[in-house]
Amino acid sequence: MRKLLITASVLALGLAVMPASAETIRWARNSDALTLDPHSQNQGTTHTFVHHIYETLVDRDVEGSLQPRLATEWKVKEDDPTVWVFKIREGVKFHDGSDFTAEDVVFSLDRARSEKSNLKQLHSAVESVTAVDDYTVEVKMTGPSPLYPNNLTNTFIMDKGWTEKNNAVEVQQAGSTDDNYAVRNTNGTGPYILESRDPDVRSVLKINANHWAEKKPDITEIIYLPIADNATRVAALLSGEVDLVQDVPVQDVERLANTAGINVETGPENRFIYFGYRFGDAPLKSSNVTDKNPINDPRVREAMHLAIDRNAIQKVVMRGQSIPTGVANPPFVNGWTPELAAYPEKADVARAKELLAEAGYPDGFSITLDTPNNRYVNDEAISQAVVGMLGQIGIKVTLASRPIAQHSPLIQNSETDFYLLGWGVPTFDSAYTFNDLIHTKAGHFGAYNPSGYTNPELDKQIESLATEIDLDKRNATIAEIWKKVQEDRVLLPIHVQVLAYAMKDKFSLAVHPENQPRMYEVTVNK
Repeated sequence: MRKLLITASVLALGLAVMPASAETIRWARNSDALTLDPHSQNQGTTHTFVHHIYETLVDRDVEGSLQPRLATEWKVKEDDPTVWVFKIREGVKFHDGSDFTAEDVVFSLDRARSEKSNLKQLHSAVESVTAVDDYTVEVKMTGPSPLYPNNLTNTFIMDKGWTEKNNAVEVQQAGSTDDNYAVRNTNGTGPYILESRDPDVRSVLKINANHWAEKKPDITEIIYLPIADNATRVAALLSGEVDLVQDVPVQDVERLANTAGINVETGPENRFIYFGYRFGDAPLKSSNVTDKNPINDPRVREAMHLAIDRNAIQKVVMRGQSIPTGVANPPFVNGWTPELAAYPEKADVARAKELLAEAGYPDGFSITLDTPNNRYVNDEAISQAVVGMLGQIGIKVTLASRPIAQHSPLIQNSETDFYLLGWGVPTFDSAYTFNDLIHTKAGHFGAYNPSGYTNPELDKQIESLATEIDLDKRNATIAEIWKKVQEDRVLLPIHVQVLAYAMKDKFSLAVHPENQPRMYEVTVNK
């Protein structure tokens, strides 16, 4: 696990040198932010875009280390280990000119942990948030919580007055058609100001000339262009219509790297791709088995695990741009071990068929697989490969493919029997995955657990991680939880993504481990 930061330097973030002239970057990726309400969605594409407009108390650099942003330092209170004290950056203005103070932090953390927020699990151990003065905030936890600042990297700070004035205090419900003023309008403290937005078509951001950082970005204008089709996105880069492609199709990485005038950066992402399925005694809605749920039998889940040839997916589907894994945890994250990540080197079709027969399904069964087709690298192609692999053992899979905007509600509303999803771990700690994907769906927990999997004893262990101050004991609990998760095959992990950004060679931008590139970190090569 990365070293815990108790205090942080008061130095400002190291942004690029003040530009000598205006520089526009036309940034294309495969999908758009789902909303501009910063506390509605816990979803990477949304966070990536919103990070340019709103800011967080702390952030992570491309090495994954915590950095100061709107907080200049943070520490555990000397006389109370259950309280975190945050010193707030002075002299910061929101885009409308209003002052940023501790009151906005209190309001934003309370909003982020409210019932409709999809970030609430990150703040489940928070008892109260208090402004001590204009530039000091105390967060009272239910017990000692040594890793709480790790949870804040995607919790954005809003202007309390602006939000109240525009009747946007209540968070937009994730997975619903609810709307509020903050869904389409913004007022952050970030380095860019939203100038215009046409969802799924084009958004324009202009530099915030009054941003608090002394050094200003090279990029003064961002034109954000969601282009779902892979070939169209790459063609736009080659023709000069866009300057940077975030989601480079794996089949084009080598070609672009060898193309004059194009710079390609690659690196592993702090994200795993996995399949989930529905537990419980009730029959699956999409299956020909109508008297029970085949997935509920552990032999069926083991058969599915053995039927997947992860190395073939890496070689054929991902063109080498993935790291096959047997655990739903990237190697960046506390709790990962090589032993947990081990997986069958080849599919064991014979043993998988035996297990299905033992479970009472010698002829297999049918099921529908829901997959996004514009969110993760080759997401639909991965699902197509798995359809074929499961077909070899008699599981007949119907593929239902949708854009991520339509796929996400199926997960959040528990309306799927079998699904593909990707999961990043911005806290760099296993508790983040446990809270959302493994814990019973209830209250602050299980927001992305549509499976119905529930284990009260495991739930207690997961909840204990938030306030366990003995890190050795905490890590032992994490290991116990992973052991049970693996035994139960709660999830069916496939690989860790490897990312590629392609850009005109006048630009330089390192791959961000959370796939959250920041255009204010782009260097323009003179």
